[in-house]
Amino acid sequence: MDVKRTRESWRVLRIQSELVDGIEKLVDLGPAVTLYGSARLPESSPYYQAAHDLAERLSRAGINVLTGGGPGIMEAGNRGAYGKGASSIGLNIKLPREENANAFQDISINFRYFFLRKLMFVKYACGFVLFPGGFGTLDEMFEALTLVQTKKIKRFPIVLYGTEYWRGLVDWLENTLVEGGYISPEDTALFHLTDDVDEAFRLLSRTHSELVPSLEEKHKFVENL
Repeated sequence: MDVKRTRESWRVLRIQSELVDGIEKLVDLGPAVTLYGSARLPESSPYYQAAHDLAERLSRAGINVLTGGGPGIMEAGNRGAYGKGASSIGLNIKLPREENANAFQDISINFRYFFLRKLMFVKYACGFVLFPGGFGTLDEMFEALTLVQTKKIKRFPIVLYGTEYWRGLVDWLENTLVEGGYISPEDTALFHLTDDVDEAFRLLSRTHSELVPSLEEKHKFVENL
């Protein structure tokens, strides 16, 4: 028996199982916004409070909130949305350092594979808001921008919260990537920079009549892979 081949075959089945589980639990979710940010920011951080307040406003407006399910900004988002009207969803993943599921989740899904977790974040959201974070947050930001830029998914709001944190990166995008011809000038309009919860809410919420068709378009994402 080819042990390596057998091991890889079982890996495919685990991937399939995670994908099916995620789709079955989220397929009827309705309008949702995904919140990203650092797992390492404490409750005393102003970004934690802003994520909490934004998530609460979204939930009270009937918009579900998705996070990575861990501590820090993820906890703030789930905590703000939990029990406020819409669903608070955590897409959890086990990591060596800080990924322990927070207690504020109506729907909790566990993932082994990052790429499947990232697929669920994009597939079932009609908007992203990215608070200050590390490599994972940046990874999600650039994946979303790439998918929208290449028209693999319908354009939706991508909000960068925290101008002090994001300004250096935005300046680099404008002064290096745009000036060097690596991206088009209009690509910098694919995201919004803000320090205001009210503005972020307006960008992300809109009306349900606008969000629901957008969600239907997002469901076609998997078919395009």
